[in-house]
This record gives sequence, structure tokens and C-alpha cells, in this order.
Amino acid sequence: MDRLKQKEVLSILVFFLFLLFSSNIYGDVDLTTLRQKNLDVQPQDVASSEDGKMIFILSQGELIIYSSEDDEIVSRSAIDTSYDKIAYSGQNNTLVLTSRSSKLLKIIHVEQIYEISLSGLPFKGAVDAPVTIAVFDDYQ
Repeated sequence: MDRLKQKEVLSILVFFLFLLFSSNIYGDVDLTTLRQKNLDVQPQDVASSEDGKMIFILSQGELIIYSSEDDEIVSRSAIDTSYDKIAYSGQNNTLVLTSRSSKLLKIIHVEQIYEISLSGLPFKGAVDAPVTIAVFDDYQ
């Protein structure tokens, strides 16, 4: 064989070796249970926030929000019983609920509310005011 044909044969051989060994190669997987929680309802579908701090559980007629940080259910909301699928979009903090049987789509904006304890801190206004504005400053 002349030198050009040897290079062609070598190139083809390298290509086929690449195809052979570039297929998916899976290693071992280590699964560790972080937490397990008993629910009082049967879940139909589950979605998670991108950071994993909130888990949204869809059950028959109810939307449950579980906080993985606090290891507790933080919210329960009644919804139409026909919804059977849930997805979370982190780009705009929305839950997307769909119903195959009713052909419905419901988009819910999710806004996390943080409790801030003001006990012992200076404040102006009535103690039982319906709205509290907290200002955090750092003079450095």
C-alpha cells in the first residue's frame, strides 16, 4: 500500500474505533436516600424547584408545597380535581398544571414569602398594622 492509502485506512479505523467507544458508557451509581416523608394523600405528580428547596406535590384536588429545608409541608391549596400533571419553570417561578381529561392548562405564579421576626426591634406605627415594611441597612 502506498502512503496515502495507509492514511485513509488508518483514518477509517480511527473513526470506527471512535464510534465503538464513544457509545454511552455508564459507571456505578450511588443512591443515597436523603429524606423520606409519609404523605396523608396519594401523589399524582411531583415537581421540584431548581434549587430543590421546594417540592410541589399534586394530589387529587390539592396542591401541596413541601419545604426540603424545613422538612415540613408549608402550604396546601385546593384545586380542581381534574388536574393530573404538574411542572415547574424556574425562569419565571411558575407552576404549570394540566388536565388531560378536561384539556385545561393553569399557570400559577409562585412567590415565596419569608417570615421576619420584629420582636425586640424598633418600629413606627401600630403594632397590629396589616402591612409591615422592614428596612435592612448596612453602612459599610
